[in-house]
Amino acid sequence: MTAILENKENGVLTLTLNRVDKKNALTSEMYATLATALSKATDANDVRVVLLQGHETVFSAGNDIADFLQQPPASPESAVSRFLRGIASFPKPLIASVCGPAVGVGTTMLFHCDLVYAGDNAAFSMPFVNLGLCPEAGSSLLAVQLMGYQRAAEALLMGEPFMVETALELGLISRVLPPTEVNAYSQLQAEKMARKPLSSLLETKRLMKSVRIPAVLSQMDEEATVFARMLKEPAAVEAFSAFMEKRKPVFN
Repeated sequence: MTAILENKENGVLTLTLNRVDKKNALTSEMYATLATALSKATDANDVRVVLLQGHETVFSAGNDIADFLQQPPASPESAVSRFLRGIASFPKPLIASVCGPAVGVGTTMLFHCDLVYAGDNAAFSMPFVNLGLCPEAGSSLLAVQLMGYQRAAEALLMGEPFMVETALELGLISRVLPPTEVNAYSQLQAEKMARKPLSSLLETKRLMKSVRIPAVLSQMDEEATVFARMLKEPAAVEAFSAFMEKRKPVFN
């Protein structure tokens, strides 16, 4: 089974997370596929908009833990880093369609999307502290900018889920729809946008993000350095061991 489905039609490249039996948990191979697709779409004349979507029951459970432990993102050339930097600096409009759980990177990647449409069953979480780790994908900067410090602190320091109503209030998502309608609606919106002048889309997005992107990429670098160090420390080792052994972690 192909874990990432790619479909190009009417100026829209649709990337579908297609590992539903594993709750669309992301592997290194999936990150590499997504990173390559975004890189190619940047220069592709027949791609004006990219749509990233999951299933109506789940967007993504975050990283596949077993794969993550076997292939940790230890360098700037890793598939994870290539994807995160690619999505942060992608110059064309990027739309996400989110239903069900969006955990960890399933939430943090949304900070880089221009429009996010969500099902009323969507739930968002950034549980990095629960794994003995720190935020990634520039979320330690972007969450504060979007939510304000107190709300970002609650989301990142507590690591607890927040529901679609809160995400809409905070501005993380653009609209809420029934789960069975989200992907189709997102596709229509992407095609509508793809019919607009590409030069206008590119320059408008560039003007909105040009000041922020260097800061985001710099924050990603610092997060990655801290993340790699913390991954080897006792708290993370215990958290991941507990996860694999299906028990509660004990942090002394």
